[in-house]
Amino acid sequence: MKLMDPTLAARTLTASTEIATAALAGDDPAAVLDRVVRAAAELAEADLGLVMAGNPDGSLTVEAAAGARDPDPVGVVLSPRSSAARVARGGVPIVADDVTTDPRTAPYVPRELSVYGPFAAAPFGTRESRLGALTVYRKRRAEPFQRDTVDMLTAFAAQAGLVLVLAEGATARNRVDLYEERERIARDLHDVIIQRLYAAGMQLDLLARRPTRKLPRADATRLAEAVDQLDTAIADVRAVVRTLRNPEPDEPATDLAESAQAEVDTARELLGFTPSFDLTGDIRGVPVPVADNARAALREALSNVVRHAGAMRVAVHLRRTPTTLRLTVADDGCGIPRGITKRGLQNIRERAESAGGHCEVRSSPRSGTTVTWEVPLA
Repeated sequence: MKLMDPTLAARTLTASTEIATAALAGDDPAAVLDRVVRAAAELAEADLGLVMAGNPDGSLTVEAAAGARDPDPVGVVLSPRSSAARVARGGVPIVADDVTTDPRTAPYVPRELSVYGPFAAAPFGTRESRLGALTVYRKRRAEPFQRDTVDMLTAFAAQAGLVLVLAEGATARNRVDLYEERERIARDLHDVIIQRLYAAGMQLDLLARRPTRKLPRADATRLAEAVDQLDTAIADVRAVVRTLRNPEPDEPATDLAESAQAEVDTARELLGFTPSFDLTGDIRGVPVPVADNARAALREALSNVVRHAGAMRVAVHLRRTPTTLRLTVADDGCGIPRGITKRGLQNIRERAESAGGHCEVRSSPRSGTTVTWEVPLA
């Protein structure tokens, strides 16, 4: 096997390192793609570089371009039968002396790319997570891309794609961490801080009312003011808890349908697929305490699915009857693994029981896990 030119290899490594640093540091994904496509065009000495992302139907959409002139190819969709789409699916690079005359490529060249000649495409991503294709072009009658260049493009596309997959995974883990930390803080505030403030207020109030100990007027006034301040602090903490559990500032706390949809959308980003979400009955106007508990129970259940289930399908069903609110979260994953803490499920049960309801969890390696959470509305 012929080795890549050492200078080209060094430049490729430098470009890959810069992209990895940017992606793993959390830079905007669009900016990282721009870095990738600019580096690919420069390394290949190409007049145009494109990053194309795969679509569910097998077609590709141009997401970023370097060196493009009018017409701008960003947003152009390539046929699932195009050479670039075949490269994305099959993982085998392709090179052509002229993209407009080669029988493998000519039938599917979009108008925006018909002014180019020499062409090369490499799979973008990893074998397990194929993101699309990385392509480069030169003007017509320019020198075709050599094997060294195609090998470099293939290695670079694989490295850059792997970095983006890892960065996406890191982002998802960060979201899960934030998800859990937000709920932990809210629970600590509600279950610990509020209770302590309330207990302190009760003790002060009892002290002020004790008939055997007459307080001077000034001390009694200060004590009453302290009790009032504690009541205000409790109200403020409760407002913070509602904000943590319902972080959209413009979303009404009682709009359970929309906030439940937001939780499902967050889970979709973490799972990589869209859970089904069904509503039965009129969810509007559910009492605030019930809505808060239902929202938190849904978040906890979905968080468990994200972290442990390895599911391919998740179904969320929220049902309101005249007397009850029922939440069901079902997945087809591996069940609840041994050795995994069930604290999250215990939190869900406690929320149901505190509202006079109940929570049932059914789990097995064959059928997955179903959480059914139900509370009365009256």
